Amino acid sequence: MSTKSEQAGHLPPPTPLEAKYLAVQKSPEFQRLRKRYRGWVFPVTIGALLWYLGYVLLAAYAADFMAQPLWGNINVGLVLGLLQFVSTFVITGLYIRYAGRVLDPASTLIREKMEKEGLA
Repeated sequence: MSTKSEQAGHLPPPTPLEAKYLAVQKSPEFQRLRKRYRGWVFPVTIGALLWYLGYVLLAAYAADFMAQPLWGNINVGLVLGLLQFVSTFVITGLYIRYAGRVLDPASTLIREKMEKEGLA
């Protein structure tokens, strides 16, 4: 059953533990971590989606181009399709490297600080 304040769109005040987690989320360290994460993930995601969309559009509207033979029965469309898989693996590898070098150390510091304060 909800209270009148919840029905009116107001949330109950956070518990002490929730307030501590909210404070961590507002900390400069956490905000830097989010900025670094988003600064890598958003541009790469947009680029990958454009690359995938470009392939689909070429397949749909440039069939003659995609059908151009390169070597025997291997055509442009097949090579570009296989490059979709390659790009996925490359992006994954680059993210793992970036996360291990930049994101993981920052998140470890935040976690260790939370553990010292008894939050984790």
